[in-house]
This record gives sequence, C-alpha cells and structure tokens, in this order.
Amino acid sequence: MTTLRIQGMKCQHCAATAKKVLEELGATEVTIDLGKNEARFEGSPDREAVRRAIAAQGFAVVDA
Repeated sequence: MTTLRIQGMKCQHCAATAKKVLEELGATEVTIDLGKNEARFEGSPDREAVRRAIAAQGFAVVDA
C-alpha cells in the first residue's frame, strides 16, 4: 500500500476529486483521509504523473 500526503484537500468533494485522479492513473483500493491529508492506494502509478494530475486539481503532493 502506498501513502501520499496531499495538501489542499478541505472537504469531501476535494477527497472525491483526489480519489478520481488516482483511479484514473491506475491506482486501486483508494482511500482518502482528510484528517491526515493522506491518500492510500494499491498499485504503482507513475509518481510524477500523480504529482502533475493532483496539482492540476489545485492540490499538492507533499514529500514526507
């Protein structure tokens, strides 16, 4: 399971948007934890593609 920290998610709509982006890039079993600003998923989508796609939605992947 991969965990990403994502800045900028504030509501369920934000979480749904981030989940959709990850699923479109091939991630499966995606869960979003707004309290921790994290996304967890299975699979291995290209990390740079994930950063770009998340940024295009107004969020940012943060390195832990």
